[in-house]
Amino acid sequence: MEKMASIFKALSEEIRLKMLAMLLWEKELCVCDIERVLGISQSKASRHLQYMRHAGIVKTRREGIWMFYSLSENLSPDLKILVKTLKAMFSDKAYEGLRADLKRYLALKGNIKDRCPADEVQGTR
Repeated sequence: MEKMASIFKALSEEIRLKMLAMLLWEKELCVCDIERVLGISQSKASRHLQYMRHAGIVKTRREGIWMFYSLSENLSPDLKILVKTLKAMFSDKAYEGLRADLKRYLALKGNIKDRCPADEVQGTR
């Protein structure tokens, strides 16, 4: 029961639901991608992502100085059901704008390897 409560706490913020939606649509994103699309600071994005990481929802991967986030592969059966339900909900019209913003941003970002990819994308928010 305690684990499930921590999961619901981790998903109780709208910004975290948006982050989860983005990760479900794109599989993996750099924290700089998330901050640019949502129009928030890097520290705020990282803090919210850490909350979801501690609940076992997302995992991290470091590449140089950049931190990438994706959905955890070790989700409990209950959490898998919850994520599947949320994924269906994220296809609702309420999330169309976010999905469009993410697609537009990723199209502008391109394939930059030697610096933060978000530094090259201007005017995405």
